[in-house]
Amino acid sequence: MSEVLYSVEHHIGTITLNRPEKRNALSANLVAELHASIDSASVDENVRVIVITGAGKAFCAGADLAYLQQINQNSPEANAEDSRRLMDMIYALRTAPKPTVAKVNGHALAGGCGLALACDIVIAQEEARLGFTEVRIGFVPAIIMKIVVERLGSAKARELLLRGNQIYAPEAERIGMINHSVAESELDGLVDEIAGEIAGDCSPQSTRLTKQLLDEISEMPLDRAMEHCAVFNALSRTTDDFKAGIASFLEKKPLKW
Repeated sequence: MSEVLYSVEHHIGTITLNRPEKRNALSANLVAELHASIDSASVDENVRVIVITGAGKAFCAGADLAYLQQINQNSPEANAEDSRRLMDMIYALRTAPKPTVAKVNGHALAGGCGLALACDIVIAQEEARLGFTEVRIGFVPAIIMKIVVERLGSAKARELLLRGNQIYAPEAERIGMINHSVAESELDGLVDEIAGEIAGDCSPQSTRLTKQLLDEISEMPLDRAMEHCAVFNALSRTTDDFKAGIASFLEKKPLKW
């Protein structure tokens, strides 16, 4: 049975971690399948937004126990290769050209929390626990660290990463770790609403360029960032989507992307 499922409906590509009996814990095979699914969704012309979720009651519980036992026995060379494969998967998700949404249906811990935070928008049901527990088992939350600092800022990131504690989704929303915390009964509806808006109401070219620009200016000084944004502003005026959108606006005709 595949450890990752991929489906497309209404221009929404849904990637589901499919090890519910293991709380969707990461294994070498799951990481490989997940990377392949992210790549598929990124190039699928029928997909405009990518949703990642977990089967069953958990989003992702972090590394599988058997996986941890294996890496504990690996040679330094094997661990370096395995670490790079995990990094490549997270990087593919973080830099996907299409908007990404984490649908956190249950606990998201350690690498599972990192997987969620690598998405553009994170929506969790309120009973879900999130946290980076690596330091409590002698590990280091290294691969996701840059993304955590970007999302939370240095002070909160340091506290969460160094304490290794878990927090519930409402607190995660309060500190800016996730975008929305909702009742479990409301999770599907809000994810469908947000993903549906992006897929149906927003220009695919515009969302791609907007995401690219957000990434490119993140570490630029203000003057250089403004210059870069001006270039993108001019570039966006040449796209087919811009021409169609302006025509629709001026003619007061509804536009279906």
